[in-house]
Amino acid sequence: MTIPRRSWRAAGTLAAAAVVGLSGAVLTAGPAAAHTPTWDVTCDEVSLHLTQYNAGVTNEVTVTVDGKDLLPTEKFGKEFEKTLALPKHDQPLTVHLVVKAGDGERYSKEDTKTALVCEQSTPPSTPPPTPTPSASKPSETPTTASPSPTGTPSESVSPSAPAAATPSPSSPDLAETGSSSATPIIGGAAVAVLLAGGGIMWSVRKRRTAQH
Repeated sequence: MTIPRRSWRAAGTLAAAAVVGLSGAVLTAGPAAAHTPTWDVTCDEVSLHLTQYNAGVTNEVTVTVDGKDLLPTEKFGKEFEKTLALPKHDQPLTVHLVVKAGDGERYSKEDTKTALVCEQSTPPSTPPPTPTPSASKPSETPTTASPSPTGTPSESVSPSAPAAATPSPSSPDLAETGSSSATPIIGGAAVAVLLAGGGIMWSVRKRRTAQH
């Protein structure tokens, strides 16, 4: 049995077409699988890991935070590695990534992630208030000590007041003892005694003369 040459040619054409189709699929799938845009967002930084890109074209990457540029548009080739520090924040931030591949829009990437508030930023601020109460205790002791001296002077002044009053009555006593007001009384009493004695003597003598 012989096979016609036309059938051999047709089979060869089909095989060649299948090989070309498979090779094209591999070539097209290769670049798609090669682009690896990986990025991570924490509470304080953004890490970019863009690898296996086409080095023969110009690729671009941009990162924004709440609409503001954290990384202005920057060009790269085969790969791009960078860590960006986020600004200090007390509310969650919206981080947006845009990667434009130079070999086609299908290899580009656009993604959004949220940067939460760092919990470790608050504990350092809380410990300082704990030492402050210990510092305030000395301030309380002076305040308690200050009223005690104020009470003692008030008590010391109260006994001193009667002491000041005692010399005031004593002064008139000294004035009375040393004054001349008692001298007329004593002199008057002496004169009365002398007059009385003189009168008695005169009456006795008169009686004697009358008897003789």
